[in-house]
Amino acid sequence: MTDRVITRRTFLAALGVGATSLACAPAVRAGSTSPRRLRRVGIQLYTLRDDAKRDLARTLADIAAAGYNDVELLGSMNNFGMPPKQLRAVLDRVGLRAPSTHVDGRVVDDLDRNLDDAQILGHEQLVIASLPISGKRTLDDYRRWADRLNEAGRRTRARNVWMAFHDEPYDFPRIDGLVPYDVLVERTDPSVVRLQFDTGNAAMGGVDPLEYMRRYGSRYWSFHIKDVPQLGAEHDTELGKGIIDFRRLLASIDDIDRKHLFVEQESYPGAPLDSVRRDHDYIAALEF
Repeated sequence: MTDRVITRRTFLAALGVGATSLACAPAVRAGSTSPRRLRRVGIQLYTLRDDAKRDLARTLADIAAAGYNDVELLGSMNNFGMPPKQLRAVLDRVGLRAPSTHVDGRVVDDLDRNLDDAQILGHEQLVIASLPISGKRTLDDYRRWADRLNEAGRRTRARNVWMAFHDEPYDFPRIDGLVPYDVLVERTDPSVVRLQFDTGNAAMGGVDPLEYMRRYGSRYWSFHIKDVPQLGAEHDTELGKGIIDFRRLLASIDDIDRKHLFVEQESYPGAPLDSVRRDHDYIAALEF
């Protein structure tokens, strides 16, 4: 994907909506009587991956000190070599909960060990971060992976854990006239597979996150709260400095207090921890 210079007006036109509907409309929720704020704020550990690689325990303490309540771990990176029991002790000491972890596709071939670790760490979800498809992607790849997720999900539910799938930007460009992400979502069984919606990745993939909330909102049980400077961007930005209307997005999440929201930022204007603190302050104070 090549980076494109797109003005806000161009972005709005590309989404097919007006500035009033996307950026300025009030957040209206059925039964809402007053503005709300998030009760809990989480963070994806990948946001501070370099810090965590140097000192995971210190990084988790910094996350808690910044005000976060939850952290989504990185089983896909073996949690930087820290054994599950030791990691659980660190989490408990600093006051963080880890309801979710990112794993790679190989988890479906090693579910028992991953489920053992999940129970030690308190995970409710094992989230496939991306599909390990080599070469040119096809719709049949997405159909096969939907079937594998369904099979894995039936096994994880037997141990009270959910299998979930997280979107990447390359899941949205059409193949043979169809959006591969849509093909996977519509083939997975919601009784055993949940979805994690990465707002920034969807926008980087060229789609409107609010449209996907309207389309599949009932399937989303966790979120990566990520902002982007423009549609189709190749990088993200600090929350509130991009084009995603998080007030409307949060207001559109049904039963939000039962769901998990993780801030994620992958590129920074300065020290990552400084961005992490500003991201928390923005989203924690946002009324919707």
